[in-house]
Amino acid sequence: MRYLPLTPEDRKEMLATIGAASIDDFYTDVPEAARLGGKIAGLPDHQGELAVERHMGALAAKNRTASEGPFFVGCGAYKHHVPATVDHIIQRSEFLTTYTPYQPEIAQGTLQTLFEFQSQVAALTAMEVANASMYDGSTACAEAAVMACRVTRRQKVVLSGGLHPHYAAATRTVCEAQGIEVVQLAPGIDAELALAEAVDDETACVIGQSPNVFGTVTDLTPVADAAHEKKALLVSVFTEAVSLGMTMPPGEMGADIAVGEGQSIGNPLNFGGPYVGLFACSKKLMRQMPGRLCGETVDADGNRGFVLTLSTREQHIRRDKATSNICTNAGLCTLAFTAHMTLLGEKGLGHLAQLNHEAACMLADALEGVSGVELLTPRFFNEFAFRIPGDAGDVLEKLDGLGVVGGVRASRLYPGKGLDDVIIAAATECTSEADIKAYADALVKVLA
Repeated sequence: MRYLPLTPEDRKEMLATIGAASIDDFYTDVPEAARLGGKIAGLPDHQGELAVERHMGALAAKNRTASEGPFFVGCGAYKHHVPATVDHIIQRSEFLTTYTPYQPEIAQGTLQTLFEFQSQVAALTAMEVANASMYDGSTACAEAAVMACRVTRRQKVVLSGGLHPHYAAATRTVCEAQGIEVVQLAPGIDAELALAEAVDDETACVIGQSPNVFGTVTDLTPVADAAHEKKALLVSVFTEAVSLGMTMPPGEMGADIAVGEGQSIGNPLNFGGPYVGLFACSKKLMRQMPGRLCGETVDADGNRGFVLTLSTREQHIRRDKATSNICTNAGLCTLAFTAHMTLLGEKGLGHLAQLNHEAACMLADALEGVSGVELLTPRFFNEFAFRIPGDAGDVLEKLDGLGVVGGVRASRLYPGKGLDDVIIAAATECTSEADIKAYADALVKVLA
């Protein structure tokens, strides 16, 4: 089969029509110094489809999936079981879409699932209203910071020392591009409450995380009180949505905005994405919320229907009135989240959270039994940090050689911060007692 539709004669005719002698005429505005003088070094010539498939297959074979042996990586992306039913539901024709419909009321199936998603997120976070998703947790965090500045008309954001560094980086990038000052507190395993001392009369919002990147669970109520006293907002972040089946939700802690990552529910690891950002806030802030909001109504005949109630992106309304230039919602990941959450229900989510916590407790007990290991996280859900005698990178590499993916070295997230001997490990309902024993036994060998 031929994949190149144009012949040399076709190209010649097209060039003549627009008055160009050759394709090189299109690049006259590019300086000679910026042009390539020949082939790119190391890049092979074009090949046939079969050869490309073989090459890509060989590259894919180098990947190691989370299903191969004991797996304890977390730090914002978690290995959870996704029921087969979820995949079946998201492929149904009335739901399947990865994009926001431009004539939304026609797509009633999509709007209904987004409405249900919003209801679930609002209930999960104990907030009054939630939007129809965002790209991922980190961009949701950045959008929350900018939204807080609009609401308070202030230009200063304070980030906790336990906020995931990727979330902090995304927030810093977005804020600094708009002239917003970003203050980052020093990394701390149990330092979320330091935000209460950092807020001042110039602060638009403080951003804290629970469980934080080190796994520490913290009641942020004192931070909310301190922020509100200064007429600032509290943005509460979470990276592990399953934790809300057991821990205090942001709304009960007095958060004004709650943001986080929904990957844990309905979405596999997928080598890092795509994921789905959750965004919720109090009702009084609703009109400053980025993204879209689906609502329930009735049609002319009184039948139940759904509409796109609020759309604040600049593609839909005047740019000076837009609250965000975010281009889409994570439609397919949102649908998977909704399907899985519906299957779980409130009771199922609570049970799932309990299984996660129990697995993490068993893992902590097993690792603490290894000579030289010191548990650092004082209160955790399904993830914690621990110190080892030696370099964490070397230890994790040796563990990998024994078939155990032992977690994330803290120095990867915080280079040069004195955390070279700290590992952050996560356990979920997918973690078996055999996995935990294998980890502990392998760690004994590595540290011997």
